[in-house]
Amino acid sequence: MTYLKELFGQVFGSLLRNKLRSFLTMAGIAWGIASIVIIVAMGDGFKEGQRNNMRGLGENIVILFGGRTAKQAGGQRAGRRIRLTYDDVDVIRRECWMVEYAIGEIESTNRGTSSYNSGAFDTDGVEPDFNKLRNVAIAEGRWFSDDDDKQGRRVAIIGSKVKKQLFGGRTKILGEQIAINSLPFEIIGLLADKNQNSSYGSLDESKIFIPYQTAVRDIPPKEAYYFAGLLDDIIYKPRSLKEFEEARLQVVKVLARNHSFDPADPSALGVWDTVENAKQVDGIFESMTVFLSAIALVTLSLGGVGVMNIMLVTVTERTREVGLRKALGATRHRIMIDFLVEGCLLAFASGAVGWAIAFGLSSLLKLVPMPEMFPGLPVSVTTTVMTFGALTLIAILSSMFPAWRAASLTPVEALRSDR
Repeated sequence: MTYLKELFGQVFGSLLRNKLRSFLTMAGIAWGIASIVIIVAMGDGFKEGQRNNMRGLGENIVILFGGRTAKQAGGQRAGRRIRLTYDDVDVIRRECWMVEYAIGEIESTNRGTSSYNSGAFDTDGVEPDFNKLRNVAIAEGRWFSDDDDKQGRRVAIIGSKVKKQLFGGRTKILGEQIAINSLPFEIIGLLADKNQNSSYGSLDESKIFIPYQTAVRDIPPKEAYYFAGLLDDIIYKPRSLKEFEEARLQVVKVLARNHSFDPADPSALGVWDTVENAKQVDGIFESMTVFLSAIALVTLSLGGVGVMNIMLVTVTERTREVGLRKALGATRHRIMIDFLVEGCLLAFASGAVGWAIAFGLSSLLKLVPMPEMFPGLPVSVTTTVMTFGALTLIAILSSMFPAWRAASLTPVEALRSDR
């Protein structure tokens, strides 16, 4: 305890003797630490905001669309249209063991009418497992059951904008009926409000969802080429995120066999892989974070040079003290450790101030409403450990030479000094 008190006394003594230089050095280190913490937290905040927006569509899902072949395969010409069918969904479920869920979806635009108002809305025929892949949380009521789909019941789940258009400010809509293309449907669910910045059609808040079998029977798509079983898209979810690429290859090979196209043909299928997209977005933000952190690290390194200068001045001012301690039996190792610890204490005191500034800014932002794209500056334990790890390295390197110089003084030469 006495040793620590002496060290702190020596550190503060050095600071008082070199006020201006000490202030600039501490400010440089504090600014460097604050910059690194804020920059890394900013990158983490943007990544989290992007993930939140992508969750509005669905998390870790892949959406497949029919494309047009660019290669000849199986005796078939290039340029052939690939149309996905419900048979493809069945085959994926049977043969693709790396896929957890797979569902088909059909879409059409229809006129919906209530006893209060009407409007044109996208109507999606979806299977009961749709809510296990897509983010379609229910605010009121329930989602479709297996029986709803198997029996082709005329039930519907509507988005918030559909509710507003058809029912205005009315709150109790469960059990109400709407007419879709003059056919009566009972409302069994209302979707919760959500932030969604991506979709492969209209946003979910503007849609009406009905059971897949009901849509095939009552409200099929109006395109001339449509036939029962034709799908607009297939959505699947891999069992493991670590093997999402292998799962995609597995699915593509099955579809290539079904439709006689080359699995390596990139145009045969449209693939929207949210797992891959998330990794690409994370990679962009991580690259930006590394670049900006490197710039902040340069500032921190300059602060380390300032610590070294202060410690060199301190060694010069305390030359006689070093000589006296060596004459009384202090070892070279002990002198070197003392000056090394002094330099590190100076650096860590400055770093703590910088970290406190960054953490304070992060805490203040939590009190302010932030946009979904940028939820704030999350200062994580990992960021803190990484930042102080860099500070430790710089503090040791900047204090090593002054400590070695102090330890190298001989008692006779040191005692002859007038300092």
